[in-house]
Amino acid sequence: MTTTAIDHAPLARAAALFPTALWNDSADPDELRRSIAFGAVGATCNPVIAYTAIKNRPDVWGPRLRELADEHPTWGESQLGWQAVRELSIAAAAQLLPAFEASGERNGRLSIQTDPRLHRDRDALVAQAEEFSQLAPNIIVKIPATATGIAALEEAAYRGVSINATLSFTVAQAVAVGEALERALDRRAAEGLAEQEFGHVVTIMGGRLDDWLKTWTAKNRILVTPGTLDWAGVAALKRAHQIFTERGFRSRILSAAFRNSLHWSELLGGDLVISPPFDWQARINENDLQAADRIQVPVAPEILHELLSLSEFTRAYEPQGMSPEEFADFGASRNTLRQFLDADAQLDALVRDVLVPAA
Repeated sequence: MTTTAIDHAPLARAAALFPTALWNDSADPDELRRSIAFGAVGATCNPVIAYTAIKNRPDVWGPRLRELADEHPTWGESQLGWQAVRELSIAAAAQLLPAFEASGERNGRLSIQTDPRLHRDRDALVAQAEEFSQLAPNIIVKIPATATGIAALEEAAYRGVSINATLSFTVAQAVAVGEALERALDRRAAEGLAEQEFGHVVTIMGGRLDDWLKTWTAKNRILVTPGTLDWAGVAALKRAHQIFTERGFRSRILSAAFRNSLHWSELLGGDLVISPPFDWQARINENDLQAADRIQVPVAPEILHELLSLSEFTRAYEPQGMSPEEFADFGASRNTLRQFLDADAQLDALVRDVLVPAA
């Protein structure tokens, strides 16, 4: 399809009308370049996305992995694969540097995620976050919103790392992270550390919450009105944004894990970040979806009432719905962490296939 001015209308209208920031849910350089043309001012990445971006460009990353192996003859598959992730992230960060400078360092951020295999080790997460934060001036580091991860991200933020909380699906997780980032900022101020714009964001993976509730209701043989569960992530994101606004948190909510167009249209208008995959951005433009201020429009009462009849949704929706000790065991958390860990293993295998191809 030939891109025209009319194709850009919905995303361009939203950018002109609202403080809502568009980020691209990938560090793939070609997709990011096209997304920036649509108005994107940031990008997110995770192990699945990074692995896919590297796998999809064997012409680029095959030769580069062989070069890295020659440069570092004692490195194993994981070290080589993660160096490719670093280089992918550095290149994407360079594409976003103009937006970083134009926004006073609030946007123009490239997210790089800490190694999911470190999810149980607070000190290792902090150390890797500090290392990643030095890759480029506009790097923002993803740390999981578990009890261990929240302790790590608070310490890393105190040390000057820009944070994007990930592995996060619930209002309780978002609020716990928002509070931790406030403590980190207050500690810095109390100690007279340099003030700066960190651009902290707190992700809720709304579509993955929808996915988990569909799995949970099926396991429990609960029938739900068709379409109702597609509103679960939207409801959680709206509530989290409302709480952040009311409490004056200095971080922003970020919507990720797109599953339907509601994850864009229902969140416009607020000071938050929406991070769709590039294909969703293209479809929004191609279908000329309406860009309207709907962040404060409540989910329809009958839909919210039915959602709240599900105990698992209530856990996700209420600010005190679960304790930090429960975050890692939430179904969406376990399933997503397993996907991230699988992507790490797949990246190792990709490096192995490049360096030791089958005879």
